[in-house]
Amino acid sequence: MSRMVLTAILSEMQVWLNETEKEQLHQELLYYFGLIGATEECQALENAWKDPYNRREIEEFIKAWLRRKRGKKEEAIAGVV
Repeated sequence: MSRMVLTAILSEMQVWLNETEKEQLHQELLYYFGLIGATEECQALENAWKDPYNRREIEEFIKAWLRRKRGKKEEAIAGVV
């Protein structure tokens, strides 16, 4: 269920990822914010998104994750050339 919350968050941020990327981001996001194994992961992520401070932190985490992902793709392309 928390994957649905992440999908809504990404949609609101106008970020589109394939399923593999979304799953990777989901796992890293839950780990980073200490939500892995929470009894109500979905509710915890949704509540975090509703809180202005946590919302900003989640947005910044996702933006940084996307920058790292883009950097790795550029390195891989440069290595092929």
